[in-house]
Amino acid sequence: MSVQLNHTIVWCRDQKKSAAFLSEMLGLPAPARFGPFDVVEVSNGVSLDFLATDREIAWQHYAFLISEPEFDAVFGRIKERGLDYWADPGRTRAGEINHNDGGRGVYFPDPDGHLLEVITRPYGSA
Repeated sequence: MSVQLNHTIVWCRDQKKSAAFLSEMLGLPAPARFGPFDVVEVSNGVSLDFLATDREIAWQHYAFLISEPEFDAVFGRIKERGLDYWADPGRTRAGEINHNDGGRGVYFPDPDGHLLEVITRPYGSA
């Protein structure tokens, strides 16, 4: 049996706002409604299912492998929106991108403090 990630729930304060933010930042189709969720589907069939809560939200990390042209577009949107960004998950290299494994990567926050990352090469691929 092959094991594949199918979906994950992303807890947030305003699921419409958070799902729209992710889809806009990554250049994906608008979120779809499924039951109580606002769903963002990525190209490998995995979905991020946004659900609002009033409870405390522990931030999570979500990384997306994208092409070089997609990186340019996402990074442009990060700068357009004036978002903070970092080259590392520890947020010590502010205002920088990384060039790990011969690609490019950057971390930025979503509206609920989840740390989003886009990379153009899988780590360890060099």
